[in-house]
Parts: sequence; structure tokens; C-alpha cells
Amino acid sequence: MSRTTPFASPLLLGFDTMEKTLERISKASDGYPPYNIERMRADRVSGEPERLRITLAVAGFSEDELDITTEENQLLIRGRQVEQEERDYLYRGIAARQFQRVFVLAEGMQVLGAALKNGLLSVDLIRPEPARMVKKINISVSQ
Repeated sequence: MSRTTPFASPLLLGFDTMEKTLERISKASDGYPPYNIERMRADRVSGEPERLRITLAVAGFSEDELDITTEENQLLIRGRQVEQEERDYLYRGIAARQFQRVFVLAEGMQVLGAALKNGLLSVDLIRPEPARMVKKINISVSQ
């Protein structure tokens, strides 16, 4: 049985990387850690531009156990806790588990910074206004 994709049309050329990205994202979504995405309005007083904020619940992770990178058009957030073997748990309801969260970024998106506070990791993103370019195209006339 052949699989049809949204990009299977012969009129859509060069979208194979986007299709692969969508497949990778659909496989990687296990729901951990939970996260929010919110739009932060521009603040004219402080001059901060409008931005997006991704907030992940990473209770139990320290700054050294978290890694945030951008790779091509993807934001990768990884967490890896180190097992502390000297503890003797009577009950263990908080698992030390690793995670990887991938967010696909639109063209031009930039990471402003990240902060870890009270078990919440916040990553701020902006999309700077692109410079408007007007290019005059000369028309050749043959006689």
C-alpha cells in the first residue's frame, strides 16, 4: 500500500526536506516534558520587541543538565539527569529521565536567550523585521 503525503503533488517541487521534518516531529512527540508557547507583546517603554516564549516544566534539572541548541531551522532542547546512586529511595515517583524536545523555527526566527527559574525553562524567540528590498528589473527590448 503506497503512502500519500501532502507534498506528493508534482507541482510541489523541493519540499522533501519539509516532509522529512514533519515526519521527525510526529515521531518525537511523547508529551514529556510539558510546555507552553506564548506570545509576549512588544513593550514600547522598555523597547522590547514582540517575541515568543517557550516554557518547559523541567523540575529537578539543573542548568548543567540542560542543553539548548539551534541546528539549521530547529531549536533542540535536551535534558539529561545524572543518577545519584547514593540515595536509598523508599518510593520513587520522580523519574530521572532524559528528554529531547524539537521545535521547527520559521525562516528568520532567532533565539534571544533562555532562563531557568523555579523548575521552568523559558526560551525567548524573536523574528526581526526583514529589510525591505526593492529591485528594479530592466526589460530588454529586441528590435
